[in-house]
Amino acid sequence: MNFKNTLTKNYKSFLFFLILLIVVIGLFSLVTGYLSISLSDIWATMIGKGTKRNQLLLIEFRLPRLLVAVLAGASLGVAGTLFQGITQNELADPGIIGINSGAGLAVVVFLTIRSSQINSSSLINVISLPFAAFAGGLIAAFSIYVIAWKKGITPIRMVLVGIGVNAGFGALLTMFQLRMDESDFNQVAIWLSGSIWNAHWPAVFSLLPWVIFLIPISIYKSRILNILQLGDQMAVGLGVSIELERVKMIAIGVALAGASVSVAGGISFLGLGAPHIARKLVGNKHERLLPVAACIGALVLLISDSISRNLLAPSEVPVGLVVSVLGAPYFLYLLVNSES
Repeated sequence: MNFKNTLTKNYKSFLFFLILLIVVIGLFSLVTGYLSISLSDIWATMIGKGTKRNQLLLIEFRLPRLLVAVLAGASLGVAGTLFQGITQNELADPGIIGINSGAGLAVVVFLTIRSSQINSSSLINVISLPFAAFAGGLIAAFSIYVIAWKKGITPIRMVLVGIGVNAGFGALLTMFQLRMDESDFNQVAIWLSGSIWNAHWPAVFSLLPWVIFLIPISIYKSRILNILQLGDQMAVGLGVSIELERVKMIAIGVALAGASVSVAGGISFLGLGAPHIARKLVGNKHERLLPVAACIGALVLLISDSISRNLLAPSEVPVGLVVSVLGAPYFLYLLVNSES
C-alpha cells in the first residue's frame, strides 16, 4: 500500500492531523516576532490576567492576523480547487488567471470613489469590500469565459487568456495608482503584493461569513465536481446541467477569492499549489480534496506569514511575495509538464 492510499484510508485521522498542525503553527506564529511572548504569557492573557502590553500585542495584532491568514489561505485553497475542477486545468489559479486582479481593481476603484484607505476598519468598508471584490472577480471571470471558453479551452489557452486578463486589469490598477498621492500609492502597492500586516478584527469578521457559508457549499458540490472529471458527455448522461453547475461553482470560487483579496490583497500561486499538494496526498475525490486543500492553504499562508514577519524583523516582507517565491518555481514546473 503506497503513501497516498494510506492517507486516503485514514482520511479523518489525516485531516485531524492537519488541523492540529494549523494550531501548532498558529501558536508558533503568536509567540514569535520582533516582540516575543511566551506560551505562559499567552495563557495568562487569554484568561484575562496578562499585562496591557501582552493584551495589545496578542489580542489587537497577532491573533486577528493569525485568523486572517487561516481564513484567507483556506479560501484561496478551496477557490483554486474549484477552478481546477471546473476547467479540468491543473494550471488554473485565481491569482494567475486574473480573478484576483479583477477583485483588486474593484476594491481600489471602490475606495477611490469613497476617498477611503485600504486598511480602514470603517463599517462600510468591512461590509462592502468583499462584495466589491466579488463583482470585480466576476467581471474577470466573464472576460475569460467570453475570450476563451466559447472557442474551446485547453490548459495553455486558459493560462494565456488569464495572463492577458491579468495584465489588462493590472494596467488599469496602475492608472488608478498614478492618480493617488504618495502615501496611498505605497499603501495600495504593498496591499496588492499580498499583505496582512495590518489585519484587524473587522477584517476577520468581514472574511469569516464568506468562509463559513461558501466552503461547506463547495464540499456539498463535491459530487458534481467528481462527475465533471468524467467529461461533459458522461456528465450530461448522468443528468448534470453542465453550464449551470459551472456558473454556480465559478461564482463560489470567485466569491472566496474576492473575499480573500479584499482582506489580504493579491496572493498568487496559493490557489495553484494547495490543490496540487492535496491531490498528491488524498487523490482526486473532491469530498476529501476540498477540506485538505483548505487546510494546506491555511498552513502555507501561516508559514509564509511567519517568514515574512521574522525574515527582516523589525521590517516585514509582504506575505504575497513569500508565497510567490515559494510558488513560482512550482508553476513553471507544471507549465513545462503541461506543454509536454
